[in-house]
Amino acid sequence: MSIYKTILWFNSLGLFAIIILILATKAFDISAGGLFLPPPAPEYPSAGLLTHTFQLLCCVPPLVCAFSFALLNKIKPNGKNNKFILGSALLTAGFLINEIYRIHVIGTQIGIPKLVTIIIYATIGIAYGLTFRRQLKLTPYFILIAGLGLLFIAITVDSLRLTGNGIPSLLEGIPKLLSGLNVALYFWFICYQEVLNSLHFQKNNNF
Repeated sequence: MSIYKTILWFNSLGLFAIIILILATKAFDISAGGLFLPPPAPEYPSAGLLTHTFQLLCCVPPLVCAFSFALLNKIKPNGKNNKFILGSALLTAGFLINEIYRIHVIGTQIGIPKLVTIIIYATIGIAYGLTFRRQLKLTPYFILIAGLGLLFIAITVDSLRLTGNGIPSLLEGIPKLLSGLNVALYFWFICYQEVLNSLHFQKNNNF
């Protein structure tokens, strides 16, 4: 597929998705203009600064993994770790979508307890770990474990519903931010190494 066909395809898909969403808002008698409401302005310059930083860090793994998968499919189409990189892209993209669009919060608004959503996400994460356990063992997985451990701490603090003047927010936010940093570093490292290994493999086969 040429670059022009790819651009046309993605733009057509994007336009189709917008039309479907607009029709959905009409079906539920909701303002279509609300789809493009800007995020609320911060009350002061540093409000939400680290929360937005965490969201930016969450963008790194799916983008890096997706880009690396596209490269690996060209360099080494039958690479044994290609599916691992693709699975990582899908998993981290799902987490990013939840973090940006607050699916777990929307779920509570329609009667789905947050615990149910967490269990579903945890099940998907466990399935990912079991499916790619061999590949994970060959990576610096301690970084990923550290990131997931910090995220678990943040979720636990959030579930405790602590009260206080900023302290509960810090107790949740600091480990959550460090979690995003470690997970982003982990997938950056493994994708970088996998692309290098594939290039080295191709170079050796060309001689």
